[in-house]
Amino acid sequence: MDDYPLLNVFWTMMWFFLWIMWLFLLFKVITDIFRDHELNGWAKAGWLIFCILLPFLGVFVYVIARGKGMSRRDVKQAKESEAAFQDYIRKTAGAQGGGGATDELARLADLKEKGAITAEEFEKAKAKVLS
Repeated sequence: MDDYPLLNVFWTMMWFFLWIMWLFLLFKVITDIFRDHELNGWAKAGWLIFCILLPFLGVFVYVIARGKGMSRRDVKQAKESEAAFQDYIRKTAGAQGGGGATDELARLADLKEKGAITAEEFEKAKAKVLS
């Protein structure tokens, strides 16, 4: 370890960290290119070619030119994902009877009061709902 001083270790770690951050940014830009519905196919292809042939310049120009749109698309996707998740929860909770038994008992009680079912039928249906 004497031939590789501590300062060189720090420099190597810094360059490795910057390289990883640049890769993260490159993948973020490529993802954003495909996610953007405002760009047509040719524009997407042009940005991809620019980012592949001149990676550093292409990524930085894309971030400068379309950076605000990237954040808007991220927020929009997060909201859509949250809405889909909440919708899934509502559907799943409704399918498992969260409140369904209460509604069913209220409906049965209403039918009994109106005389549509007898007290005996009400008790049988109530036992079935509660089981």
